[in-house]
Amino acid sequence: MHNLSKTALGAIAVASLAVALHIVLPGHAETANGFIRLLPEDAPFKAPLGLGPSQAVLYGDPSKPGIYVVRNRFPPGAHSNPHFHSQDRHATVIRGVWYTGVGEKIDFNKAVPLKAGSYMLHPANGVHWDGAGEEEVVVQIIGVGPVTTTPAGAPDPQDGNWPKPK
Repeated sequence: MHNLSKTALGAIAVASLAVALHIVLPGHAETANGFIRLLPEDAPFKAPLGLGPSQAVLYGDPSKPGIYVVRNRFPPGAHSNPHFHSQDRHATVIRGVWYTGVGEKIDFNKAVPLKAGSYMLHPANGVHWDGAGEEEVVVQIIGVGPVTTTPAGAPDPQDGNWPKPK
């Protein structure tokens, strides 16, 4: 048997895990003995269209089996249209006030504000919509993949612009 140190074995395990799980680690993330540290400003946010809501995959891969951790960032006034996910998702507000609602029709007057530190469960197949008011919002979501997101109901005519909360 080869004489590898525990540190070398740990580094090999972390590298193997990162490759196997497709962990997204920006240059400033620290890894040691299986631990991952990531500063908020180093989260690798990417917006599908280069603007609007963006997502950073911090751990795992939502499209593959296993646990994942993502952060979603909504710029001021941005929201999602009604949709649902194929698996439960656990959301915690990291920054800002996240406005949330349930059902296939957006009704901004029924949006429930959740401040930083708040938690919300999105049960599998539960139709919901959410977004930011006057300030940017960051929400961390933990789930088990693979997960899919499916639009529900008619798109909101305001398509992406959340009015100022009343």
